[in-house]
Amino acid sequence: MNARRLAATVLCSAATLALLSGCKSEGEIVVNSGVGITAVRSRCPAVGIPDYTGDITLFRGAAKTADAIDVVASMTDVRAQCSDDAANQKVYTNVTFKVRGQRSDTSGARQVTLPYFVSVLQGGSAVISKRVGQVTLNFADGEARAEATASGGAHVDRAAATLPEDVRDRITRKRSAGDADAALDPLADPTVKAAVARASFEVLVGFQLNDDQITYNARR
Repeated sequence: MNARRLAATVLCSAATLALLSGCKSEGEIVVNSGVGITAVRSRCPAVGIPDYTGDITLFRGAAKTADAIDVVASMTDVRAQCSDDAANQKVYTNVTFKVRGQRSDTSGARQVTLPYFVSVLQGGSAVISKRVGQVTLNFADGEARAEATASGGAHVDRAAATLPEDVRDRITRKRSAGDADAALDPLADPTVKAAVARASFEVLVGFQLNDDQITYNARR
C-alpha cells in the first residue's frame, strides 16, 4: 500500500476515525555536479490530496447507482503558503483549495455543506494532527454547478522537520571519484533513510469520507 493510499485509510476511515509541493523549488534532494549530493530540502511540508479523498458523491437513498446520484464534488487548485518561524520554532502552512460541485436536480436554490479535513502526516504514515472543517456550495435556482473556496492551516515543529547535522553532513559530503564510498548512495543507508523520513512532513487535505464513500471512490 503506497503512502497516499495509506493516508486515505488512516485519515478517513470511520473505523479509525497528486502531490503538490508547498515549497517545490526548495523541497527536493538533488545530485550535485560531480560526486556528491546537495540537500536543498526545506522544512516546509509537501501538500497534497490523499488517494480517493479528492472527490465525494452523495446519493438519493441507499442505492449507489448512477441514476441515484444527487451531488458530486471535487477538490482542485490546491495551493499552499509556508512560513518558517524560527522565533516560535514552528513551520506554519496555510492551504487553500476550490471545491467544484454538480447536482442532478436543478430545481430551486440549494445549499450543500461538505466536510473536509486538514491533517499533518510524518514519515508517510504517522498522523500528527487533524482538523475537520466544512465548505458550503450554493446552487442557484436552475443551476447545476457551484463553486466554493476553502482553507485550512497546520503547524509543524521546526526542530522535528530539521535533519540532524550528522545526517545532513553524510548526505551532502562531497566525495572524490577514488573514495571507497564514492559510488554509494547515502540515502540508501537505513539510518539516513529513517532520519529523512522522520524529518519529512506532509499537509494533506481531502473530503472527510465514511467507509462506504472511500470504497465507492476506490472502485470507480
